[in-house]
Amino acid sequence: MTGDVRRVLSERRVPPWVVRASARELGRFTFKPGLAWETQRRRLDRFASASPVPRGTRIVQTEINGVRSEVVTARKVRGPRTVIHFHGGGYCVGSPRLARTWAAHLSAQADCQVILPDYRLAPEHPYPAALNDAEAVIKAVLSQVGPGSVVLSGDSAGGGLALASVVAARDASRECPAGCILLSPWLDLSDDRRGSAQLIRRDIMLNPGWLQACATAYAEPSDWTDPLVSPLLAAHKGLPPLLIQVGSDDLLAPDAQRLAASASAAEVDVTYTIWPRLWHDFALEPGLLSAADNALSQAVSFVASVTEP
Repeated sequence: MTGDVRRVLSERRVPPWVVRASARELGRFTFKPGLAWETQRRRLDRFASASPVPRGTRIVQTEINGVRSEVVTARKVRGPRTVIHFHGGGYCVGSPRLARTWAAHLSAQADCQVILPDYRLAPEHPYPAALNDAEAVIKAVLSQVGPGSVVLSGDSAGGGLALASVVAARDASRECPAGCILLSPWLDLSDDRRGSAQLIRRDIMLNPGWLQACATAYAEPSDWTDPLVSPLLAAHKGLPPLLIQVGSDDLLAPDAQRLAASASAAEVDVTYTIWPRLWHDFALEPGLLSAADNALSQAVSFVASVTEP
């Protein structure tokens, strides 16, 4: 990411083409299947570090049940309402920095604290390390504020991790959070994306080769159909309310659509919105992109509707 582009993005309400150019550059120079994971991580962190947060945002580094985490809180937040958000990055790259901007805006508008777990990454820590970390954080938070005040959230692979955590809790008859927000979620690692030629051409960020490299690093191919690795393949009856957001030009858009259909058929309360001509994880850019502001407003309403006052 060039410094000039990031300086432009630091201003509010930039033209969509500028944000699109930034996303395209990120995909071109970072999400490459032959590039070392450490190099991808450094480039992605540099990109994320330049994203602005609203004034008055407090970011605290902490440890929750043994998992390093960030707690993002707007100045005015007073209540127990909590969102636990898992960052994306194909289970192999990324950090809480990726979601700070979204978390800060959500905290300010939804009157909640947002916890960003820094879960362990593959290939150094393959499945189920990330899921174990997610469950450890969820268990600690639920014990502190109660399930009625907690919403799970995640973008991309973090969306898969959030949904897998809810599925695991339901199957073990544990308490579930009040709802789950999924932004551009990656939900089926077994799906070969090479068959979606038109969508591959439209996607400016992701590519099938990189997704396959991430899937291989995260879990053995024989485990890709495990419902806790690919929660799209789980039974969805009995899940809490879901908010699913995706752009139409996202290579992972079919996952969101399939989950919305499956969960609705299982009588889950589902809100599913697809934004035309928008790309993977566009919703993480509130304050810069009007569509992301609209997506955030929907998330704020969802948090308010499913949690206890």
